Amino acid sequence: MSEHDEIDNDDEAFAEATLTEAIENQIESGEPPAAKATFNKLTLVGYEREDILNLMAHVLAIEIDNMLKEDRPFNGQWYEDALRALPELPPEADQGDDA
Repeated sequence: MSEHDEIDNDDEAFAEATLTEAIENQIESGEPPAAKATFNKLTLVGYEREDILNLMAHVLAIEIDNMLKEDRPFNGQWYEDALRALPELPPEADQGDDA
């Protein structure tokens, strides 16, 4: 493994940990309300905590990515709607697959 690959892996691990921490903070604080509601819903239907956090972090990553690409503010309504739709991932998750 090259040094560049190690740096990429470190960056990826850091980003994943940061997104997961943000989700945990949202669940704990109840802001946005959809975070705790989604966590509770997915727990009740049998998802493991780690899987739930990964799904929710993925949705957050999609919105952050779109926000940066489009140079716009965070779309809280889209984010809450996408959380509530889990475990179905939003269509934006498929970006780039139609090459």
